[in-house]
Amino acid sequence: MSAAVAVFRRELLLAARRPAEWAQPLVFYAIVALLFPLGIEAHDPALKVFAPAIVWVGALLAALLGVERIFGGDLEDGTLEQLLLSDAPAPLLVAAKLGAHWLLTALPLVVAAPLLGIALGLEPLAVKVLTLSLLLGTPTLMFTGGFAAALTVGAQRAGILLPILVLPLMTPAVIFGGGAVRAAASGLPFDAPLYFLAALLALTVTLLPFATAGALRNAIE
Repeated sequence: MSAAVAVFRRELLLAARRPAEWAQPLVFYAIVALLFPLGIEAHDPALKVFAPAIVWVGALLAALLGVERIFGGDLEDGTLEQLLLSDAPAPLLVAAKLGAHWLLTALPLVVAAPLLGIALGLEPLAVKVLTLSLLLGTPTLMFTGGFAAALTVGAQRAGILLPILVLPLMTPAVIFGGGAVRAAASGLPFDAPLYFLAALLALTVTLLPFATAGALRNAIE
């Protein structure tokens, strides 16, 4: 665990030296969510219908911004090889690294979600469900993106391959997350989509660190 804590702390220290780089997903997220209403009529009731999809797709795109650099810099400076050769379990170190990236890039999106939901005209209950769905779903997006980044790390055209690989894997989280908010906004039961998000989170956090570590080993061999 001490090695995992060290990896987690290292990621936070590196991010503190590059605040503009980690603020980019949050700024992009806010721009996507707030510019969309400008393209429709004022006080259009359809905005409440599309608001869950707007916020969730914005979160998906914002998460993609930082995926490519998760392991790229570590591969270039040799840190990735040292992590995989250490005595600590590689999946645990990978989970710590991805957890730090979630804290830096995705947690601010969750914190900003209530403000964006209110700006898009969602009711208080729908705003609460939106925040909870993002809290459950963004770790799935981050760990899935990390797995896709591990598959393409070191590839010459990783920027092109990464979206192709990661978008189908992230689609279930977006479907269930947006579905939960739509159900809450319509006065329908919203428990089932949240349970599916929780199940996806459990599977992702427990299985993908092992798959990601295996993909990273193949990349450096």
